[in-house]
Amino acid sequence: MSHLLSIEPLTKEAFAPFGSVIEADPASARLINGGNTERFHALAEADVIGEGARVIISIFRGQPRSFPYSITMMERHPFGSQSFSPLQDRPWLAVAAEDEGGRPGRPRVFLAGGRQGVNYGRNVWHHPLMTVDTVSDFLVVDRGGPGNNLEEFFYEEPFVIPDLPSKGTVR
Repeated sequence: MSHLLSIEPLTKEAFAPFGSVIEADPASARLINGGNTERFHALAEADVIGEGARVIISIFRGQPRSFPYSITMMERHPFGSQSFSPLQDRPWLAVAAEDEGGRPGRPRVFLAGGRQGVNYGRNVWHHPLMTVDTVSDFLVVDRGGPGNNLEEFFYEEPFVIPDLPSKGTVR
């Protein structure tokens, strides 16, 4: 048996239990470099712990998923946050779940526009990168250093994302 999931728009309020939304928010804009550059300031914070821990920046190249898609596992990183910011203007899905006694609860699926990123908080359950339609690159900021910073959980029954909304609904 599987459980159907709905897709929600990615908003700061809806995603708050899991971390931060990263997007050019006019409320955070500052002019710098003699007025030639807008800086959208402090949109998220990298959070790493542990001896020898450091913040690293990588590019992940995600292969598109096929729908309907079965979510059978979630992961979390106990020693550091992990952010994903798309490098192309393409929609993608962010999937996160609240912790329920050391296990992920029911996943929530967020449709991110191609100009929105997320920063999953430290120790937040989430699905690995989920691109749609085509191969997509993401700038990823997360933790490097010693220690096992990955915990995986496999559901007994899958959660299913039946299909994507029409392209006209993605901003």
